[in-house]
Amino acid sequence: MDLLDTLTAKGLRGDVPTREEALAVLATTDDELLDVVAAAGKVRRKWFGRRVKLNYLVNLKSGLCPEDCTYCSQRLGSKAEILKYTWLKPDQAAEAARAGVAGGAKRVCLVASGRGPTDRDIDRVTDTIDAIKDADPAVEICVCLGLLSGNQAERLKAAGADAYNHNLNTSENTYGDIATTHTYADRVDTVQKAHGAGLSACSGLIAGMGESDEDLVDVVFALRELGSDSVPVNFLIPFEGTPLAKEWNLTPQRCLRILAMVRFVNPDTEVRIAGGREVHLRSMQPLGLHLANSIFLGDYLTSEGQAGQADLDMIKDAGFEVEGAGEATLPRHRADVAAASSCGTAASACGSGGGCGPCGGHAHAPASASASEDTPASAAEDTDASDGELRSDLVKVRLRGAGTELAPNA
Repeated sequence: MDLLDTLTAKGLRGDVPTREEALAVLATTDDELLDVVAAAGKVRRKWFGRRVKLNYLVNLKSGLCPEDCTYCSQRLGSKAEILKYTWLKPDQAAEAARAGVAGGAKRVCLVASGRGPTDRDIDRVTDTIDAIKDADPAVEICVCLGLLSGNQAERLKAAGADAYNHNLNTSENTYGDIATTHTYADRVDTVQKAHGAGLSACSGLIAGMGESDEDLVDVVFALRELGSDSVPVNFLIPFEGTPLAKEWNLTPQRCLRILAMVRFVNPDTEVRIAGGREVHLRSMQPLGLHLANSIFLGDYLTSEGQAGQADLDMIKDAGFEVEGAGEATLPRHRADVAAASSCGTAASACGSGGGCGPCGGHAHAPASASASEDTPASAAEDTDASDGELRSDLVKVRLRGAGTELAPNA
C-alpha cells in the first residue's frame, strides 16, 4: 500500500505525516489492519527497539471532584460506586509505589482528583516525592494534580518530580461537549506551565467518547505541537453513573488503528497504552505493543487492570522486554531536548479528570466482591457499537491497593 510505504519512510526519518495521511490510517479496513500494525511497528522499533516502559499509578486522593468531565467516575455528581478517600499520607503512598517498582515499573504516577492543587497540596506531594525517592532515588516521578497556578510547577520540579501529566483528552473544537467547568485553553496553559518549569511533558487523549476521526487527528497533532514527551492513549471506560455510560464505540481493531495513527504522528515519542487497554483491546493487547512502547502495570485509578504478572507475561510472550531503570526511554535527540528543557532553556510546552489514565470503574461491580478475584469475561462475541450492547462484564471497580487495606495489583 503506497500510504503505508510513505508513512513508514517518514516515521523512520522522524518526519510527521500530513493530516490527510493520518486520517487515512483511521479509514483503513480490517483486512488491512495487520499491514498497518506492521508498518507502524517498524517505526516503533526504529526508535524504541523492543523495550516496553512500565508505569504505575498511585491514586493519592480519590473521588469527590468538583469538575464535571463527562467521562470520569470521580466527577461532580458521579454515581459510580468507586472508592472515595482524602489524601494518602506520604508513607502510604510510598508503600503503594514500592509495589509497582518491585513489579518492574520505572515511573510512578502520583494522581489526585480535583480542579487543581492548593499550595498545601503541593506540600503534601513534595513530602510524598521525598518518601518515594528516599526508598529508590532512580524511580521517575510523574505528578498529575489538575490545573496548575502560580509557581506550583517550579515547586514540583524543585521537589524532584520528573514529569507532569495533564491530558488534552479531545480536540479543541469538541472540548465543550465533555467538560464545562474548565476549558481546553486551561489544559493547554497547564501543560505549558509544566514544560516551562522543566518538567517532562506528559499529555494525551481519550478515544471513544463519540468523537470524529478529525477530532482524533486534531488532538494528536496538538499534542505534537505542544511538545509532549509522553502521549498516553486512553480508551474510554463507560462508567455507570456518568453521562457517557452508554458510549461503547470502540472495537479492538479501531483501537489498534488509533494507536498506529498516534505512532505515525509521534514516531520518536513515548506512546503509552493507558486506561481501557484490557476492556477494549482484550485478546489483541499484544498487538498494541508493536505500536506503543509504554503501558501501565496493574490497576488504574478507580478500575482494575489485569494482574501485573499477566502484563509481564504478555510482554515476554510477545517478544518484548521490560525497559530497565538505567535505560533512556526517549531517543538521544529527544532526550537532549528534554534535558535542555529541564535546565529551563525550552521555550515551548507539555489531569484533572483523566489523569495519567481514565479512572475506570463501574457501578455494577458489587462492593462486597472479593477484590482478589477476577470476574470472568463474557464468552459472548464482540459487538460493534451499532448494536448498543454494553460490556459491563469487562469493567471492574478497583477495591484494592492505595486507599484500601488490600494489597495492590502489581
